[in-house]
Amino acid sequence: MIYEIFMPALSSTMTEGKIVSWVKSPGDRVVKGETVVVVESDKADMDVESFYEGFLAAIVVPAGGVAPVGAAIALVAETEAEIAQAKATQPAPAKPIPEPAPQKLAPSTPVITTAELPSKRNGRTIISPRARKLAKENNVDLSNIRGSGPHGRIIAEDVEALIVQKPVAATIPNKAPVAAPKPAPVVAADTAGKVVPLTTLQNAVVRNMLASLTIPAFHVGYTITTDALDKLYKQIKQKGVTMTALLAKAVAVSLQKHPIMNAYYTEEGINYPESINIAVAVAMPGGGLITPVLAKADQGDIYSLSRTWKDLVERARSKQLQPAEYTTGTFSISNLGMFGVDRFDAILNPGQGAIMAVGASRPQVVATEDGLMGVRSQMQVNLTCDHRVIYGADAASFLKDLAELIENNPQSLTL
Repeated sequence: MIYEIFMPALSSTMTEGKIVSWVKSPGDRVVKGETVVVVESDKADMDVESFYEGFLAAIVVPAGGVAPVGAAIALVAETEAEIAQAKATQPAPAKPIPEPAPQKLAPSTPVITTAELPSKRNGRTIISPRARKLAKENNVDLSNIRGSGPHGRIIAEDVEALIVQKPVAATIPNKAPVAAPKPAPVVAADTAGKVVPLTTLQNAVVRNMLASLTIPAFHVGYTITTDALDKLYKQIKQKGVTMTALLAKAVAVSLQKHPIMNAYYTEEGINYPESINIAVAVAMPGGGLITPVLAKADQGDIYSLSRTWKDLVERARSKQLQPAEYTTGTFSISNLGMFGVDRFDAILNPGQGAIMAVGASRPQVVATEDGLMGVRSQMQVNLTCDHRVIYGADAASFLKDLAELIENNPQSLTL
């Protein structure tokens, strides 16, 4: 019997996938439930397992190739005798997308004593397939590296850091620190006069933005004084609290009073989600963006929310998020304030009713309550709303309550 391995639909928006690397080679034994290939979906690299047992007879789509969801990407033969038959019947392989050759540098791995590394499990190194591929291409020794991924897993970023001679982020406790080599300058690729193909992630963003053009959106802005929030942040940031988590928590708490702002349009009517899930836009290395989701952000405490956010961002940038961690947002935040941007409008994400753009908090001369002049830190927030669901008064009322919370009672966010 000859079986086909198909390109899986790893997310609801995925229409095609790109082969990052093959874990198995033609002729290798394949066990049911074993990872055979790593596929780049819209926004993450996912391990794809085999549903069959046998031998990987033929690879239809090589590494770097793209195939639509549901297309055959490999053939599995039930017995060794059927491998030749499978090879004879395989369709023509897809052509891989050309990519820049990996940067070849002399290996310069920081020396770390092997001891009990978190990236070791029963003597076996825990490493993502993509990281293994990068290490092989650049002659990087992984035996003494401590991974920064979940449970100490070595991820692509760990290998890339070594390729450019950057130190591994984590060190082994109770060991003398090793002097790290000076980081080599990263030279931008020469793109002048060239057309660079979009990545899978960038194509996904394009599709979402085109879908957004069909939404009748409007914008509402509000100026919020942040002195009290800034003071609170200075008090608790040493405990690992991030400003992103504070803003997400403030928005989530305000949404409790305004469920219409957490709803979205469907042809059957207005859909009110069961929970408040705050999606926050994060820029990805190499272009594109992703929106990791803080699920039930109104219910968690600010400290666990901050820890969750840190973990989400790390795994987002190493493309290790599960689809549910970036597709289940009910309200989005896009914050460009850290870049000094005063104000901007964000584009709606399909399947949501509103997104809030956050600008930088800056000192402003304002009239105080006693009729005098004073200096207050203020930030501009702009809502983009789907007018099929949300009306101007809804957006204004929500922003008024959000400002009231941030200006007069931010301490409640820590309760």
